[in-house]
Amino acid sequence: MSNKAKKEYLREIRKRYFSSSKQQKQSILDEFCKNCNYNRKYAIRLINKKTSAIKIRKRAGRHKKYDDPVILDFLRSLWISSNLVCSKRLKVMIALWLPFYKKPIPENLKNLLLNISPATIDRILHKTKRKFKKFGLCSTKPGSLIKKLIPVKTDQWDESRPGYFEADTVAHCGSSLSGSFVYSVNLTDIATGWIETRACWGKGQIGVFEALKNIKLALPFKILGFDSDNGTEFMNYYLIKFFKNNHIEFTRSREYHKNDNAHIEQKNWTHIRQYLGYHRFDNPDAVPLLNNLYSNHWSLFFNFFVPSVKLISKERIGSKTIKKYDQPKTPFQRLLESEMIRPKNKKILSALFNSLNPFILQQSIKEQIFNILNLI
Repeated sequence: MSNKAKKEYLREIRKRYFSSSKQQKQSILDEFCKNCNYNRKYAIRLINKKTSAIKIRKRAGRHKKYDDPVILDFLRSLWISSNLVCSKRLKVMIALWLPFYKKPIPENLKNLLLNISPATIDRILHKTKRKFKKFGLCSTKPGSLIKKLIPVKTDQWDESRPGYFEADTVAHCGSSLSGSFVYSVNLTDIATGWIETRACWGKGQIGVFEALKNIKLALPFKILGFDSDNGTEFMNYYLIKFFKNNHIEFTRSREYHKNDNAHIEQKNWTHIRQYLGYHRFDNPDAVPLLNNLYSNHWSLFFNFFVPSVKLISKERIGSKTIKKYDQPKTPFQRLLESEMIRPKNKKILSALFNSLNPFILQQSIKEQIFNILNLI
């Protein structure tokens, strides 16, 4: 007999028990103990127990605060718009993106969102994350003898001062390196994570050189150092002369050591491959479309609204390496905190930030990528 059936049976037994004689009560009690397999004393306590004392057991644990569908809709929209970033970075993005969300959110739910923890975000988006996946070649070749003129740098730049860049090219070649196709020239500042990207046809010296000059003009601060791999697109006299005339320190990584350029290798994946994939761009008409995307919405979106973390320390304990990171911040926020940036430039950047909407930028990026993919 189920518990529910026993409770119903108990209600019927009470009606008969309290309206019967003493001899009848004994037979009723015998019947009740036999049918429910109860001890006689326990059965008497159940029958005599007042119904008002029987309480429904409540769910154990704290009350759920984040079960509102409005919170789920916002977090899901933000997570997809940010290209599926981790919960620690997503938490920082909430305060940046929330003012631009189109759907109305009550003030009490806004406060909950601003105080939500990364672990809670993971729990809320657990089912959503099953439905979305990221998908993802490098084509670096050793440079010529000219690389002997460029020193190898194995230690890190001054990571507290903006201006020291790592650079790399991303091949949009599909599954084959044969023929001509588009390359993306990608630069990232080590101190702030600021990123600038330009496209060029092939990776000839002149095309890459022009892309770098265009990037230099677009940066809100000066280039102090430039570090690249040993690809021929960087190991050339154009860049040696250009960097010497502009008093920029030019160094290169060790051959076949990709971790020497870990900062830019990471950005190649998160900022290019996860958006443009591994398609082959073998139409020259894609170059101006990509440069329009990179120099406008792309740069504004990643530098003002997408936070990243920086490695603070790394300690090896036995077979494990313990890494500690700082709080996620956008490149724009790191620039505002830097004492090396002039107050005038900070005001210009702040005014630009106040004029932007991340959801509009993200939508524009998607539309432009769709147009570019239609060319291939």
